[in-house]
Amino acid sequence: MAVILGISAFYHDSAAALVVDGEIVAAAQEERFTRRKHDSDFPVQAVEYCLEAAGLGPEDLDYVGFYEKPLLKFERLLETYLAYAPVGFRSFLKAMPVWLHQKLHLPREIRRGLGGNYRRRCVFTEHHESHAASAFFPSPFEEAAILTMDGVGEWTTASFGTGRGNRLTLTDELRFPHSLGLLYSAFTYACGFRVNSGEYKLMGLAPYGTPRYAALILEKILDLKEDGSFRMDMRYFRYCQGLVMTSRAFDDLFGGPPRKPESPLGEREMDLAASVQMVTEEIMLRAARHVHKVTGQRKLCLAGGVALNCVANGRILREGPFEDIWVQPAAGDAGGALGTALFIWHQLLDKERRPAATDSQHGSLLGPGFSNQEVRDFLDAEGAVYHCHGDEGELCDEVAGLLARDKVVGWMQGRMEFGPRALGSRSILGDARSAAMQSVLNLKVKFRESFRPFAPAVLRERVGEYFEMREGEDSPYMLMVAPVREEKQVECAGGPGEGLEKLKTVRSEIPAVTHVDCSARVQTVDVERNGRFHRLLKAFETRTGCPLVINTSFNIRGEPLVCGPAHAYRCFLATDMDALVMEDCVLLKEQQPDAEKHELDAYRGQFPLD
Repeated sequence: MAVILGISAFYHDSAAALVVDGEIVAAAQEERFTRRKHDSDFPVQAVEYCLEAAGLGPEDLDYVGFYEKPLLKFERLLETYLAYAPVGFRSFLKAMPVWLHQKLHLPREIRRGLGGNYRRRCVFTEHHESHAASAFFPSPFEEAAILTMDGVGEWTTASFGTGRGNRLTLTDELRFPHSLGLLYSAFTYACGFRVNSGEYKLMGLAPYGTPRYAALILEKILDLKEDGSFRMDMRYFRYCQGLVMTSRAFDDLFGGPPRKPESPLGEREMDLAASVQMVTEEIMLRAARHVHKVTGQRKLCLAGGVALNCVANGRILREGPFEDIWVQPAAGDAGGALGTALFIWHQLLDKERRPAATDSQHGSLLGPGFSNQEVRDFLDAEGAVYHCHGDEGELCDEVAGLLARDKVVGWMQGRMEFGPRALGSRSILGDARSAAMQSVLNLKVKFRESFRPFAPAVLRERVGEYFEMREGEDSPYMLMVAPVREEKQVECAGGPGEGLEKLKTVRSEIPAVTHVDCSARVQTVDVERNGRFHRLLKAFETRTGCPLVINTSFNIRGEPLVCGPAHAYRCFLATDMDALVMEDCVLLKEQQPDAEKHELDAYRGQFPLD
């Protein structure tokens, strides 16, 4: 037996993943345990969980892999600082102590993080090798093209190549400072959102604007080639030498300084979002076409933070040359932990790979699960009022009834998701047919910006009835955006007002999951991966005729996805959620004693917002 632990840490979204004889046993992000969003510390608790899930200890590990090469990354940082010196000295002073104390001594830090009980080899894979391995090795494809795109690893910002059997080869790359991920982050910064966590907000904001700056981006700051490669005019950016993303030249070009966080969103920010989104989609489409032409492959695997841009993914699938694509559910840095473990097993140890019919990631339900008894013990200790169902059909029927009556339901079932999306294990659910539900969820439950769209979870066998997707098409990880079918639309063009006023227009029979451009970020649900969640959707379909519900992550703004019963219960009490379902236990808000004492301010004190 070979036991391999993969780790990503010290930069963004620390995580751990455990692979035993090629089987993905467990994976989780550290933030879910520490409750610090995007926690970058060594993933002590995630490692402990992974080992516990396999009944093993650090001494049982055969290999520990780290998702990038720190010396190469340090080389890039030093060369960049020297190239821009003396500008950037403050950034240099801030970065160097951390590198000299910690990041240049990763074998020591890894052994320390494992309690001194691991004495074997530490393996360091390149950042984009880790992304590529996370994309190809769990995919259902025997062979495929691979495309990785993110901010930056060591030097590489994008790469492509081919995977066959148990081997992958990356042949071409784009290098720092020219980076699609950093370009997108620069516009995220300019629009007043936090870099490395607000990019998905920018994507959600884009349909409210007009891409009037797209031509300016391509004329002034980006030299884009037909193959999707590009060079950036670095006069407009400060991320090489400073602690901010953009320069005064950027401000002058786009009509002002970055928006102050939490200030009102204006037409400029909406148009900036629309413009960089359009450019991003064009770059990704050109890159996909070039990769197809060079590799001759019919299928494509994607990873890296840019692969979380599900609007672009959907366009690649619909408009690109590939028959099928598979995107790593944890496409960002967290997925690198899984990638390095799989790279060691297949590429370095030369172990056989047998692609699964769907994929080998088990629905990405790789985190902790909790038994009915554990849930009941917690609720009893809290003095909560609840009732339990011994019959799953009765449970699903009751919850379907709550959803049909416009109730908001917290749903905690089975193992927690690995990656940024809630996939029906740590989810907040609502009725997609309700015209008011989007605003209710955003303002009273999630405490986030009103413009943010929600995703539909739909029975896979009926996805083609509601969305422009192939009959029975698989989109299990909520990484594809597709248009709502015309026959389901009510009024897509026009509508009152501009900007955020567009929210007031009902555009389809499922308005709560239809974005202002008549699209939706689709999750398909099947019984093999999703079990009880699939049965809940079937119960809702039986009751209402509608095969889909709103599925959004079980958290509030600035907080990681809930992990265990304590997190779910506190979130339930602190918001306007109507019901909470944890395993077989159902709690109704109106029945809870002293629920009003659990005020949001106290909750935020325990789980601070961004």
